[in-house]
Amino acid sequence: MRRILIIDDDVDTCNLLSAFLAKKGFETDVAYSGNKGLQKFKSGAFDLIISDYRLGDKEGLEILKEAKQVNPEVRLVIITGYSDIKTAVKVIKEGAFDYISKPLIPEEVLNVIHNAERHGGEKFSANVPNSRGTGVTGISWRDDEYLRGEAPSIQHVYREVELVAPTSYSIILYGESGTGKEVIAKSIHRSSPRAAKPFVALDCGTLSKELAGSELFGHVKGAFTGALGDKTGHFEMANGGTLFLDEVANLSYDIQASLLRVIQERKFKRIGGVKEMDLDIRIIVASNENLEEAYHKGRFREDLFHRLNEFSIVLPPLRERKGDIPLFAHYFLEKVNCELGKHIAPFDKDVLDAFVQYTWPGNIRELKNVIRRASLLATKGKILRENLPWYNGYDTEFNCSPVRQESLLSSGRLQTGDDQLNLKSAASQAEFETVMNVLKQVNYNKSKAAVMLKIDRKTLYNKLKKFEEFFNGTS
Repeated sequence: MRRILIIDDDVDTCNLLSAFLAKKGFETDVAYSGNKGLQKFKSGAFDLIISDYRLGDKEGLEILKEAKQVNPEVRLVIITGYSDIKTAVKVIKEGAFDYISKPLIPEEVLNVIHNAERHGGEKFSANVPNSRGTGVTGISWRDDEYLRGEAPSIQHVYREVELVAPTSYSIILYGESGTGKEVIAKSIHRSSPRAAKPFVALDCGTLSKELAGSELFGHVKGAFTGALGDKTGHFEMANGGTLFLDEVANLSYDIQASLLRVIQERKFKRIGGVKEMDLDIRIIVASNENLEEAYHKGRFREDLFHRLNEFSIVLPPLRERKGDIPLFAHYFLEKVNCELGKHIAPFDKDVLDAFVQYTWPGNIRELKNVIRRASLLATKGKILRENLPWYNGYDTEFNCSPVRQESLLSSGRLQTGDDQLNLKSAASQAEFETVMNVLKQVNYNKSKAAVMLKIDRKTLYNKLKKFEEFFNGTS
Protein backbone atom coordinates (compact mmCIF):
# COMPACT_ATOMS: atom_id res chain seq x y z
CA MET A 1 0.00 0.00 0.00
CA ARG A 2 1.40 3.43 -0.98
CA ARG A 3 1.46 5.99 1.83
CA ILE A 4 0.73 9.72 1.67
CA LEU A 5 1.71 12.27 4.30
CA ILE A 6 -0.50 15.37 4.58
CA ILE A 7 1.04 18.45 6.24
CA ASP A 8 -1.21 21.45 6.93
CA ASP A 9 -1.71 23.70 9.95
CA ASP A 10 -5.43 23.77 9.13
CA VAL A 11 -6.73 20.77 11.09
CA ASP A 12 -9.96 20.56 9.10
CA THR A 13 -8.12 20.46 5.78
CA CYS A 14 -5.85 17.66 7.05
CA ASN A 15 -8.68 15.56 8.42
CA LEU A 16 -11.04 16.00 5.46
CA LEU A 17 -8.32 15.27 2.88
CA SER A 18 -7.12 12.26 4.87
CA ALA A 19 -10.63 10.83 5.12
CA PHE A 20 -11.27 11.35 1.40
CA LEU A 21 -8.03 9.64 0.33
CA ALA A 22 -8.60 6.78 2.79
CA LYS A 23 -11.93 6.09 1.07
CA LYS A 24 -10.05 5.91 -2.22
CA GLY A 25 -7.74 3.20 -0.89
CA PHE A 26 -4.72 5.22 0.23
CA GLU A 27 -2.96 4.92 3.57
CA THR A 28 -2.50 8.42 4.98
CA ASP A 29 -1.02 10.18 7.98
CA VAL A 30 -1.33 13.85 8.97
CA ALA A 31 0.82 16.49 10.66
CA TYR A 32 -0.26 19.98 11.69
CA SER A 33 3.16 21.66 11.44
CA GLY A 34 6.20 21.49 9.23
CA ASN A 35 8.54 20.14 11.92
CA LYS A 36 6.13 17.41 13.00
CA GLY A 37 5.54 16.50 9.37
CA LEU A 38 9.27 16.09 8.75
CA GLN A 39 9.61 14.00 11.93
CA LYS A 40 6.88 11.67 10.68
CA PHE A 41 8.44 11.54 7.23
CA LYS A 42 11.84 10.55 8.66
CA SER A 43 10.33 7.78 10.76
CA GLY A 44 7.91 6.40 8.17
CA ALA A 45 8.02 5.18 4.56
CA PHE A 46 5.99 7.81 2.70
CA ASP A 47 5.95 8.00 -1.10
CA LEU A 48 4.12 11.31 -1.50
CA ILE A 49 3.85 14.45 0.60
CA ILE A 50 0.95 16.87 0.21
CA SER A 51 1.92 20.04 2.07
CA ASP A 52 0.52 23.52 2.46
CA TYR A 53 3.08 26.10 1.36
CA ARG A 54 2.54 28.50 4.25
CA LEU A 55 2.88 26.67 7.56
CA GLY A 56 3.36 28.31 10.94
CA ASP A 57 6.93 27.11 11.42
CA LYS A 58 8.19 26.33 7.90
CA GLU A 59 7.49 27.05 4.26
CA GLY A 60 6.94 24.54 1.49
CA LEU A 61 10.43 25.06 0.03
CA GLU A 62 12.02 24.05 3.37
CA ILE A 63 9.80 20.96 3.56
CA LEU A 64 10.87 20.01 0.03
CA LYS A 65 14.61 20.42 0.63
CA GLU A 66 14.65 18.53 3.95
CA ALA A 67 12.45 15.72 2.63
CA LYS A 68 14.69 15.32 -0.45
CA GLN A 69 17.71 14.92 1.85
CA VAL A 70 15.98 11.94 3.48
CA ASN A 71 14.59 10.43 0.25
CA PRO A 72 15.61 12.04 -3.07
CA GLU A 73 12.85 10.10 -4.87
CA VAL A 74 9.98 11.44 -2.78
CA ARG A 75 7.38 13.50 -4.65
CA LEU A 76 5.93 16.59 -3.02
CA VAL A 77 2.71 18.37 -3.97
CA ILE A 78 2.20 21.93 -2.73
CA ILE A 79 -1.17 23.30 -1.62
CA THR A 80 -1.37 27.01 -2.40
CA GLY A 81 -3.79 29.87 -2.79
CA TYR A 82 -4.18 31.47 -6.22
CA SER A 83 -2.31 34.56 -5.02
CA ASP A 84 0.70 32.34 -4.23
CA ILE A 85 0.97 30.70 -7.66
CA LYS A 86 4.19 32.58 -8.38
CA THR A 87 5.62 31.04 -5.22
CA ALA A 88 4.40 27.61 -6.33
CA VAL A 89 6.26 28.15 -9.60
CA LYS A 90 9.46 28.66 -7.64
CA VAL A 91 8.93 25.46 -5.63
CA ILE A 92 8.20 23.48 -8.80
CA LYS A 93 11.45 24.71 -10.30
CA GLU A 94 13.24 23.56 -7.15
CA GLY A 95 11.92 20.02 -7.62
CA ALA A 96 8.36 19.79 -6.29
CA PHE A 97 6.16 17.54 -8.40
CA ASP A 98 3.03 19.69 -8.72
CA TYR A 99 0.70 22.06 -6.90
CA ILE A 100 -3.01 22.11 -5.98
CA SER A 101 -4.76 25.44 -5.57
CA LYS A 102 -7.33 26.22 -2.88
CA PRO A 103 -10.16 25.51 -2.49
CA LEU A 104 -9.29 21.83 -2.92
CA ILE A 105 -11.34 19.92 -5.47
CA PRO A 106 -11.38 16.15 -4.80
CA GLU A 107 -11.04 15.07 -8.44
CA GLU A 108 -8.15 17.47 -8.98
CA VAL A 109 -6.36 16.00 -5.96
CA LEU A 110 -6.87 12.49 -7.35
CA ASN A 111 -5.64 13.56 -10.78
CA VAL A 112 -2.43 15.02 -9.34
CA ILE A 113 -1.82 11.87 -7.28
CA HIS A 114 -2.38 9.73 -10.35
CA ASN A 115 0.11 11.83 -12.33
CA ALA A 116 2.63 11.34 -9.52
CA GLU A 117 1.94 7.61 -9.74
CA ARG A 118 2.63 7.55 -13.49
CA HIS A 119 5.90 9.43 -13.14
CA GLY A 120 7.10 7.53 -10.10
CA GLY A 121 7.72 4.12 -11.67
CA GLU A 122 5.60 1.82 -9.47
CA LYS A 123 1.90 2.36 -9.06
CA PHE A 124 -0.02 3.45 -5.97
CA SER A 125 -2.29 0.71 -4.70
CA ALA A 126 -5.43 2.77 -4.84
CA ASN A 127 -8.62 3.01 -6.77
CA VAL A 128 -7.50 5.81 -9.10
CA PRO A 129 -8.91 5.75 -12.66
CA ASN A 130 -6.38 5.07 -15.40
CA SER A 131 -5.91 8.18 -17.54
CA ARG A 132 -3.12 6.90 -19.78
CA GLY A 133 -4.62 8.83 -22.67
CA THR A 134 -4.50 12.17 -20.89
CA GLY A 135 -1.47 14.25 -20.08
CA VAL A 136 -0.93 16.46 -17.08
CA THR A 137 -2.38 19.43 -18.89
CA GLY A 138 -5.69 17.72 -19.56
CA ILE A 139 -4.76 17.71 -23.24
CA SER A 140 -4.93 14.48 -25.14
CA TRP A 141 -1.73 12.43 -24.91
CA ARG A 142 -2.25 11.82 -28.57
CA ASP A 143 -4.47 13.59 -31.07
CA ASP A 144 -4.54 14.48 -34.75
CA GLU A 145 -2.22 17.44 -34.31
CA TYR A 146 0.60 16.20 -32.13
CA LEU A 147 1.95 13.49 -29.86
CA ARG A 148 3.35 14.09 -26.43
CA GLY A 149 6.54 12.24 -25.55
CA GLU A 150 7.21 10.27 -22.39
CA ALA A 151 10.82 11.26 -21.58
CA PRO A 152 11.25 12.71 -18.06
CA SER A 153 12.56 16.00 -19.46
CA ILE A 154 9.42 16.62 -21.55
CA GLN A 155 7.15 15.45 -18.73
CA HIS A 156 8.75 18.16 -16.59
CA VAL A 157 7.90 20.67 -19.35
CA TYR A 158 4.25 19.62 -19.28
CA ARG A 159 4.11 19.92 -15.51
CA GLU A 160 5.33 23.50 -15.94
CA VAL A 161 2.67 24.01 -18.62
CA GLU A 162 -0.05 22.86 -16.23
CA LEU A 163 1.36 25.15 -13.56
CA VAL A 164 1.45 28.34 -15.62
CA ALA A 165 -1.45 27.82 -18.04
CA PRO A 166 -4.25 29.02 -15.69
CA THR A 167 -2.41 32.28 -14.99
CA SER A 168 -2.09 35.37 -17.16
CA TYR A 169 1.74 35.34 -17.10
CA SER A 170 3.76 36.21 -20.17
CA ILE A 171 6.03 33.30 -21.08
CA ILE A 172 9.35 32.82 -22.88
CA LEU A 173 9.85 29.41 -24.53
CA TYR A 174 13.46 28.46 -25.21
CA GLY A 175 14.45 25.64 -27.52
CA GLU A 176 16.21 24.71 -30.72
CA SER A 177 14.44 24.87 -34.06
CA GLY A 178 11.97 22.04 -34.44
CA THR A 179 11.58 21.18 -30.74
CA GLY A 180 7.87 22.05 -30.73
CA LYS A 181 7.73 25.52 -29.21
CA GLU A 182 4.48 26.37 -31.01
CA VAL A 183 2.95 23.08 -29.84
CA ILE A 184 3.77 24.00 -26.23
CA ALA A 185 2.35 27.50 -26.77
CA LYS A 186 -0.88 25.95 -28.06
CA SER A 187 -0.97 23.58 -25.08
CA ILE A 188 -0.72 26.54 -22.71
CA HIS A 189 -3.51 28.33 -24.58
CA ARG A 190 -5.78 25.27 -24.61
CA SER A 191 -5.34 24.81 -20.86
CA SER A 192 -5.95 28.47 -20.04
CA PRO A 193 -9.15 30.45 -19.39
CA ARG A 194 -8.63 31.90 -22.91
CA ALA A 195 -9.03 28.52 -24.61
CA ALA A 196 -12.23 29.55 -26.39
CA LYS A 197 -10.57 32.69 -27.78
CA PRO A 198 -8.13 32.92 -30.73
CA PHE A 199 -4.61 31.52 -30.72
CA VAL A 200 -2.57 33.51 -33.27
CA ALA A 201 1.05 32.73 -34.19
CA LEU A 202 3.57 34.95 -35.98
CA ASP A 203 7.08 33.93 -37.06
CA CYS A 204 9.17 37.05 -36.44
CA GLY A 205 12.16 35.34 -38.05
CA THR A 206 10.66 35.86 -41.51
CA LEU A 207 9.76 39.54 -41.02
CA SER A 208 11.72 42.43 -42.42
CA LYS A 209 11.93 45.63 -40.38
CA GLU A 210 9.47 47.30 -42.75
CA LEU A 211 6.83 44.57 -42.51
CA ALA A 212 7.03 43.81 -38.79
CA GLY A 213 5.00 46.83 -37.61
CA SER A 214 2.24 46.20 -40.12
CA GLU A 215 2.05 42.47 -39.29
CA LEU A 216 1.91 43.12 -35.56
CA PHE A 217 -0.31 46.19 -35.35
CA GLY A 218 -2.02 46.38 -38.74
CA HIS A 219 -2.33 49.54 -40.83
CA VAL A 220 -4.92 51.80 -42.39
CA LYS A 221 -5.29 52.51 -46.09
CA GLY A 222 -2.69 54.99 -47.31
CA ALA A 223 -0.46 54.68 -44.23
CA PHE A 224 2.54 54.05 -46.49
CA THR A 225 3.31 53.27 -50.11
CA GLY A 226 1.59 50.03 -50.99
CA ALA A 227 -1.02 50.22 -48.23
CA LEU A 228 -3.95 49.85 -50.62
CA GLY A 229 -6.44 48.91 -47.93
CA ASP A 230 -6.89 48.46 -44.20
CA LYS A 231 -5.02 45.54 -42.65
CA THR A 232 -5.80 43.75 -39.39
CA GLY A 233 -2.63 43.05 -37.40
CA HIS A 234 -1.87 39.99 -35.32
CA PHE A 235 -2.52 41.81 -32.03
CA GLU A 236 -6.01 42.66 -33.16
CA MET A 237 -6.64 39.12 -34.47
CA ALA A 238 -5.57 37.61 -31.15
CA ASN A 239 -7.47 40.07 -28.93
CA GLY A 240 -9.04 38.19 -26.04
CA GLY A 241 -6.80 35.19 -26.66
CA THR A 242 -3.12 34.37 -26.99
CA LEU A 243 -0.47 35.80 -29.32
CA PHE A 244 2.57 33.61 -29.96
CA LEU A 245 5.66 35.38 -31.33
CA ASP A 246 8.28 32.93 -32.58
CA GLU A 247 11.92 34.07 -32.91
CA VAL A 248 11.09 37.31 -31.12
CA ALA A 249 14.78 38.29 -30.93
CA ASN A 250 14.67 38.92 -34.68
CA LEU A 251 12.50 42.04 -34.21
CA SER A 252 14.28 45.35 -34.67
CA TYR A 253 14.94 47.64 -31.69
CA ASP A 254 12.25 50.09 -32.86
CA ILE A 255 9.62 47.36 -33.08
CA GLN A 256 10.71 46.02 -29.69
CA ALA A 257 10.03 49.48 -28.23
CA SER A 258 6.55 49.52 -29.79
CA LEU A 259 5.89 46.01 -28.53
CA LEU A 260 6.89 47.01 -24.99
CA ARG A 261 4.61 50.04 -25.08
CA VAL A 262 1.63 47.93 -26.21
CA ILE A 263 2.26 45.29 -23.50
CA GLN A 264 2.52 47.96 -20.80
CA GLU A 265 -0.42 50.10 -21.83
CA ARG A 266 -2.65 47.32 -23.19
CA LYS A 267 -3.65 49.67 -26.01
CA PHE A 268 -2.50 50.02 -29.60
CA LYS A 269 -3.16 51.81 -32.87
CA ARG A 270 -2.92 50.59 -36.40
CA ILE A 271 -0.04 52.18 -38.32
CA GLY A 272 -1.35 55.44 -39.72
CA GLY A 273 -4.51 55.20 -37.63
CA VAL A 274 -5.85 57.50 -34.93
CA LYS A 275 -8.24 55.13 -33.17
CA GLU A 276 -6.78 53.56 -30.02
CA MET A 277 -7.96 50.02 -29.33
CA ASP A 278 -8.06 48.26 -25.96
CA LEU A 279 -6.10 45.04 -25.77
CA ASP A 280 -6.76 41.97 -23.63
CA ILE A 281 -4.16 39.45 -24.63
CA ARG A 282 -1.64 36.94 -23.36
CA ILE A 283 1.84 37.03 -24.89
CA ILE A 284 3.97 33.91 -25.38
CA VAL A 285 7.30 34.36 -27.15
CA ALA A 286 9.90 31.86 -28.32
CA SER A 287 13.60 32.09 -28.97
CA ASN A 288 16.47 29.74 -29.79
CA GLU A 289 18.91 32.07 -28.04
CA ASN A 290 19.01 33.22 -24.44
CA LEU A 291 17.27 36.61 -24.33
CA GLU A 292 19.01 37.59 -21.08
CA GLU A 293 22.36 37.14 -22.80
CA ALA A 294 20.97 38.99 -25.83
CA TYR A 295 20.09 42.08 -23.80
CA HIS A 296 23.48 42.03 -22.05
CA LYS A 297 25.04 42.14 -25.53
CA GLY A 298 22.73 44.96 -26.65
CA ARG A 299 20.72 42.88 -29.13
CA PHE A 300 17.47 42.87 -27.14
CA ARG A 301 15.80 45.47 -24.96
CA GLU A 302 16.32 44.79 -21.26
CA ASP A 303 12.97 46.32 -20.28
CA LEU A 304 11.14 44.16 -22.81
CA PHE A 305 12.94 41.05 -21.57
CA HIS A 306 11.85 41.69 -17.98
CA ARG A 307 8.29 42.38 -19.11
CA LEU A 308 8.13 39.08 -21.02
CA ASN A 309 10.08 36.96 -18.53
CA GLU A 310 7.33 36.32 -15.99
CA PHE A 311 7.86 32.59 -16.61
CA SER A 312 10.20 30.63 -18.85
CA ILE A 313 10.20 27.05 -20.12
CA VAL A 314 13.13 25.28 -21.77
CA LEU A 315 12.31 22.57 -24.32
CA PRO A 316 14.81 19.71 -24.56
CA PRO A 317 16.20 18.76 -28.00
CA LEU A 318 15.22 15.40 -29.48
CA ARG A 319 18.76 14.01 -29.06
CA GLU A 320 18.22 14.26 -25.29
CA ARG A 321 14.93 12.35 -25.58
CA LYS A 322 16.15 9.24 -27.36
CA GLY A 323 13.44 7.09 -25.79
CA ASP A 324 10.81 9.24 -27.52
CA ILE A 325 12.31 8.84 -31.01
CA PRO A 326 10.65 5.44 -31.81
CA LEU A 327 7.38 6.78 -30.39
CA PHE A 328 7.40 9.79 -32.72
CA ALA A 329 8.65 7.71 -35.67
CA HIS A 330 5.70 5.31 -35.48
CA TYR A 331 3.28 8.20 -34.97
CA PHE A 332 4.52 10.07 -38.05
CA LEU A 333 4.49 6.85 -40.08
CA GLU A 334 0.83 6.32 -39.22
CA LYS A 335 0.02 9.87 -40.27
CA VAL A 336 1.92 9.48 -43.56
CA ASN A 337 0.12 6.20 -44.30
CA CYS A 338 -3.22 7.99 -43.91
CA GLU A 339 -2.01 11.00 -45.89
CA LEU A 340 -0.65 8.98 -48.85
CA GLY A 341 -3.11 6.10 -48.69
CA LYS A 342 -0.21 3.68 -48.20
CA HIS A 343 0.24 0.65 -45.94
CA ILE A 344 3.92 0.88 -45.06
CA ALA A 345 4.87 -1.71 -42.46
CA PRO A 346 6.22 -0.74 -39.02
CA PHE A 347 9.94 -0.01 -38.83
CA ASP A 348 12.46 -2.82 -38.49
CA LYS A 349 14.87 -2.68 -35.56
CA ASP A 350 17.83 -1.57 -37.70
CA VAL A 351 15.88 1.46 -38.96
CA LEU A 352 14.79 2.42 -35.44
CA ASP A 353 18.41 2.02 -34.30
CA ALA A 354 19.47 4.39 -37.09
CA PHE A 355 16.88 6.91 -35.92
CA VAL A 356 18.08 6.70 -32.31
CA GLN A 357 21.77 7.02 -33.28
CA TYR A 358 21.23 10.11 -35.45
CA THR A 359 21.63 13.51 -33.73
CA TRP A 360 18.49 15.15 -35.21
CA PRO A 361 19.73 18.76 -35.40
CA GLY A 362 16.34 19.69 -36.84
CA ASN A 363 14.63 17.88 -33.96
CA ILE A 364 11.03 16.65 -34.24
CA ARG A 365 10.38 18.65 -37.42
CA GLU A 366 13.33 16.96 -39.13
CA LEU A 367 12.19 13.50 -37.99
CA LYS A 368 8.75 14.15 -39.44
CA ASN A 369 10.19 15.31 -42.78
CA VAL A 370 12.61 12.37 -43.00
CA ILE A 371 9.77 9.90 -42.53
CA ARG A 372 7.58 11.68 -45.09
CA ARG A 373 10.38 11.58 -47.65
CA ALA A 374 11.42 7.99 -46.84
CA SER A 375 7.79 6.89 -47.20
CA LEU A 376 7.74 8.17 -50.78
CA LEU A 377 10.96 6.26 -51.55
CA ALA A 378 9.83 3.02 -49.92
CA THR A 379 9.09 0.52 -52.72
CA LYS A 380 9.02 -2.75 -50.75
CA GLY A 381 6.18 -2.00 -48.38
CA LYS A 382 8.51 -0.78 -45.63
CA ILE A 383 11.12 1.89 -44.99
CA LEU A 384 14.69 0.54 -45.24
CA ARG A 385 17.95 2.09 -44.04
CA GLU A 386 18.84 3.00 -47.63
CA ASN A 387 15.67 5.12 -47.79
CA LEU A 388 17.08 7.41 -45.08
CA PRO A 389 18.76 10.55 -46.44
CA TRP A 390 22.03 10.21 -44.54
CA TYR A 391 22.52 6.79 -46.17
CA ASN A 392 22.20 8.37 -49.61
CA GLY A 393 25.02 10.86 -49.40
CA TYR A 394 23.16 14.05 -48.49
CA ASP A 395 21.17 15.58 -45.67
CA THR A 396 17.57 16.72 -45.68
CA GLU A 397 16.85 20.44 -45.91
CA PHE A 398 20.57 21.16 -45.48
CA ASN A 399 19.88 21.06 -41.76
CA CYS A 400 22.64 18.64 -40.77
CA SER A 401 24.61 19.03 -37.57
CA PRO A 402 27.41 21.64 -37.30
CA VAL A 403 30.06 18.92 -37.21
CA ARG A 404 28.62 17.32 -40.34
CA GLN A 405 28.31 20.67 -42.13
CA GLU A 406 31.97 21.44 -41.41
CA SER A 407 32.93 17.98 -42.62
CA LEU A 408 31.07 18.49 -45.90
CA LEU A 409 32.77 21.83 -46.43
CA SER A 410 36.28 20.61 -45.70
CA SER A 411 35.87 17.43 -47.74
CA GLY A 412 34.88 19.36 -50.83
CA ARG A 413 31.94 17.05 -51.31
CA LEU A 414 29.75 20.01 -52.07
CA GLN A 415 31.05 20.24 -55.59
CA THR A 416 29.38 19.44 -58.86
CA GLY A 417 30.26 16.25 -60.67
CA ASP A 418 32.38 18.06 -63.27
CA ASP A 419 36.07 18.65 -62.56
CA GLN A 420 35.83 22.09 -64.14
CA LEU A 421 33.26 24.36 -62.55
CA ASN A 422 31.23 26.57 -64.81
CA LEU A 423 30.47 30.18 -63.84
CA LYS A 424 27.16 29.33 -62.20
CA SER A 425 28.59 26.55 -60.04
CA ALA A 426 31.66 28.61 -59.12
CA ALA A 427 29.46 31.46 -57.92
CA SER A 428 27.26 29.08 -55.96
CA GLN A 429 30.29 27.41 -54.41
CA ALA A 430 31.75 30.79 -53.34
CA GLU A 431 28.41 31.92 -51.90
CA PHE A 432 28.04 28.60 -50.11
CA GLU A 433 31.47 28.87 -48.52
CA THR A 434 30.78 32.44 -47.37
CA VAL A 435 27.48 31.44 -45.74
CA MET A 436 28.99 28.35 -44.13
CA ASN A 437 31.94 30.26 -42.72
CA VAL A 438 29.59 32.80 -41.12
CA LEU A 439 27.39 30.00 -39.73
CA LYS A 440 30.47 28.41 -38.23
CA GLN A 441 31.49 31.71 -36.57
CA VAL A 442 28.12 32.01 -34.82
CA ASN A 443 27.90 28.32 -33.87
CA TYR A 444 25.24 27.74 -36.56
CA ASN A 445 22.72 30.16 -35.09
CA LYS A 446 20.78 31.13 -38.22
CA SER A 447 19.34 34.34 -36.74
CA LYS A 448 22.83 35.66 -35.92
CA ALA A 449 24.18 34.50 -39.28
CA ALA A 450 21.44 36.38 -41.13
CA VAL A 451 22.37 39.59 -39.26
CA MET A 452 26.07 39.20 -40.11
CA LEU A 453 25.27 38.46 -43.76
CA LYS A 454 22.91 41.50 -43.84
CA ILE A 455 19.98 39.41 -45.08
CA ASP A 456 16.79 38.40 -43.32
CA ARG A 457 16.32 34.94 -41.85
CA LYS A 458 13.89 33.84 -44.56
CA THR A 459 16.42 34.70 -47.28
CA LEU A 460 19.05 32.64 -45.46
CA TYR A 461 16.74 29.64 -45.32
CA ASN A 462 15.99 30.02 -49.03
CA LYS A 463 19.73 30.11 -49.80
CA LEU A 464 20.36 26.96 -47.78
CA LYS A 465 17.56 25.22 -49.63
CA LYS A 466 18.99 26.44 -52.95
CA PHE A 467 22.43 25.08 -52.00
CA GLU A 468 20.94 21.68 -51.28
CA GLU A 469 19.16 21.58 -54.63
CA PHE A 470 22.20 22.83 -56.55
CA PHE A 471 24.79 20.54 -55.05
CA ASN A 472 22.51 17.54 -55.39
CA GLY A 473 21.95 18.30 -59.07
CA THR A 474 18.25 19.09 -58.82
CA SER A 475 18.43 22.64 -60.15
